Amino acid sequence: MKVLAAMSGGVDSAVAAARAVDAGHDVTGVHLALSPSPESHRNGARGCCSLEDSRDARRAADVLDIPFYVWDVAERFTRDVVDDFVAEYAAGRTPNPCVRCNEKIKFAAVLDRAVGLGFDAVCTGHYARIIDGGLHRAVDRNKDQSYVLAVLRPDQIARAMFPLGDSIKSAVRAEAAERGLAVADKPDSHDICFIPSGDTAGWLEQRLGSSPGDIVDEAGEVVGAHAGTHGFTVGQRRGLALQAPAADGRPRYVLSISPVERTVTVGPAERLEVSTIECGPPTWCGPDPALPLESVLAQVRAHGDPVPCRVDVVGGALVAEVGAGLRGIAPGQTFVVYDGERVVGSATIDAAR
Repeated sequence: MKVLAAMSGGVDSAVAAARAVDAGHDVTGVHLALSPSPESHRNGARGCCSLEDSRDARRAADVLDIPFYVWDVAERFTRDVVDDFVAEYAAGRTPNPCVRCNEKIKFAAVLDRAVGLGFDAVCTGHYARIIDGGLHRAVDRNKDQSYVLAVLRPDQIARAMFPLGDSIKSAVRAEAAERGLAVADKPDSHDICFIPSGDTAGWLEQRLGSSPGDIVDEAGEVVGAHAGTHGFTVGQRRGLALQAPAADGRPRYVLSISPVERTVTVGPAERLEVSTIECGPPTWCGPDPALPLESVLAQVRAHGDPVPCRVDVVGGALVAEVGAGLRGIAPGQTFVVYDGERVVGSATIDAAR
């Protein structure tokens, strides 16, 4: 097959491209320029998409002896990922930009362009598996990225390749060293790639400005102040700077966020527990399943533990009844449904109670 290998400049994508070459595919490497100022997008092991990453990707392509190009997708990345991220926080929601990037950039803009250029598939360094046409968890559960890929449709999965899905990370690094790839010991990027400082609240305040308001308890009593609701997420405990402890002395958590009223409501941990999650329309990773789904698993964070759930679609929207163990669920998070190791589909959370 003619394969386009997305090469981020890290060890995973370099080894994935190498394995595609070994499999006999006609491989071309491409690095995605996601920022109009890439020199600012790395700070130590944080972030990605820097000039350093582009050069590392090119050097890896040279070792593999494959053609290499840089595609400028900065404008679309800014619109579909960065601007979306800001708008979601301004609305009191908690988005996952990695999910949005996979949905809008890597497996929409890039895949569409690759197919238009005659490529059969896009290869990435994600830790996930494709088995019998379905998306499954990776063998290395500590690195599994099936959660952030759960927005993919069957037609996109059919043109995706994840060569690392059967490997553990330590073996991938060892293989990179054996192949003479200079990125073998390169640190993994962390946090949000376009916020390399890791200070999400500060980054958001630069873009949204200060919008002071009250932190209140469930009775409506003012217990603190804030500079903007965008600095909070449901389930947050730290950084609240409350004026006085709770009457019972127990810690308090963010229960809800109201950007219009500019209030953040806090309360005890047990008020974070949820049993029903309401989402938007689902994206199924395979054929539309027979509903309702009774004995499936729900995951609401990239590295969260799955819990049993029952899933149905009502009026085009996914609704889930979940078992014990889920708390602090925020609108904007991605709800992913698993049947064992197989990814069934996903939806964006609108509300939880």
